[in-house]
Amino acid sequence: MRSSFKIKPLISAVAALSVCSLASAAGLDRSGQDVTAFLQDGTYAEAVYTYIDADVTGHGLNADGSKGKKIKDIAEDYDFFRYGVKTDINDTFSIGVLYDEPWGAAADYHGDNSFVGAPTNVANGIIASQLGSQGITDVDGFKGFVNGVGQKVEAGRAELNQAKQALAQNPALAPILEPKIAEGEARLQAGEAQYQRLKGLEGTLDTALANTDPTKVEVRTQSITGLLGMKFGQNKEFQIYGGPVAQRLKAGVMLRGDAYDRATGYNLEVNPDMDYGWIAGVQYSKPEIALKAALTYRSEIDHSIDAIEFMPLVALTGQNPSQTNKMEVTTPESVNFDFQTGINPTTLATAKVRWVPWSDFSITPPLYNEATKRAYPDKPNGLDLVSYDDDQWLVELGLAKRLSPKLAVSGTVGWDSGAGDPVTSLGPIEGYYSVGLGAKYNFTENWAVSAGGKYLMFGDAKGIIPNGNLVSKFDDNDGFALGVKLSYQDK
Repeated sequence: MRSSFKIKPLISAVAALSVCSLASAAGLDRSGQDVTAFLQDGTYAEAVYTYIDADVTGHGLNADGSKGKKIKDIAEDYDFFRYGVKTDINDTFSIGVLYDEPWGAAADYHGDNSFVGAPTNVANGIIASQLGSQGITDVDGFKGFVNGVGQKVEAGRAELNQAKQALAQNPALAPILEPKIAEGEARLQAGEAQYQRLKGLEGTLDTALANTDPTKVEVRTQSITGLLGMKFGQNKEFQIYGGPVAQRLKAGVMLRGDAYDRATGYNLEVNPDMDYGWIAGVQYSKPEIALKAALTYRSEIDHSIDAIEFMPLVALTGQNPSQTNKMEVTTPESVNFDFQTGINPTTLATAKVRWVPWSDFSITPPLYNEATKRAYPDKPNGLDLVSYDDDQWLVELGLAKRLSPKLAVSGTVGWDSGAGDPVTSLGPIEGYYSVGLGAKYNFTENWAVSAGGKYLMFGDAKGIIPNGNLVSKFDDNDGFALGVKLSYQDK
């Protein structure tokens, strides 16, 4: 008769795998929305810290597709926490609460490249499109034009003052001078209005050209999930679970340099917003061979947020450059599959599969979208600030080995498909391959500490801006993720 596996040592081993097992790179995926804390036996609690350090370098692409200036590492260090607690009410019902930070981004261009600083080429292009028929094609020409309008206004003002003085000295000239004075005042008023508008545009242009900031993006989310599980079946081998999800979203984007065309100088600030979704799943377990399989679905979450936008160069085409509007952002649904089974009494095999439909996701700020309708007549619906072409698939396989009653080690290999190539220049990575190691030490019967690391080999990617122009290329990049976990379990 086949003997049962020693479940508790196996659980000790598998727990070491989940420290940083899903530090994802596709789209805005970060935590992998792990729910395995809720699937543990008995009363269980964990606190996990993950740190990601990626090296993402490349070079710009010139308009003719040739290699441009070098782009230094744009990936900012990124860290997040994950917490989970669950307990069994009885042998049928369980409850739990999970906290994680599922979606995020942190990129910062710097150095001497087309994603940093003054958009001289873009400004020249806008000026040429608006005033080229008058022979004005660059910033210097525009400034000369503004100066010329100012001189004409001053000359008109001097001529009008002379006419008024002549009328005051000889009222008999009223039938001749008064119509000329009235006409001159009308022309002066129109000229001053034109001059003040042009000076305002010149000031906007000067501000844009004086900008030395880099392109930056930061997105942060926090999520709290409440779970209720119910076991059923002859041996309670099945469990269904689900509950509500509260999600907080905050973001900021700065686009700089010539690379972003007419959107250069654009700022987007998204104030924190809380909205709600749901989670549901089903689990099957066979304790005698340490088998667990769980399929978990998380819903989309619709955020209606205040988008504070500033897009300076649209002032050159007559639009209001500073607006606050409502914007809809829907964070994507996802499906996770978690599997484990014992191979022998001290060895466990694991598998994780994750799907996220990034091809359905977009960020479409109202001012940005309206401005792109005007800038690109062939895009009647305007452009999204961020969008993706493909869905994400992530697969991770692992083995965990108990070396002693207190110590277990683990190893993983993984593949992330990415969300398409070319991809947004705000996150130019096309998935990754990964290898990871972890270890767990039980320093008491109930308490344990785990640590793990993962090396990430990123896929090469071309950076694209929303109008479809290829602006950068990133290759031969890598990174690592480190994690540490403190856990408690009482079965």
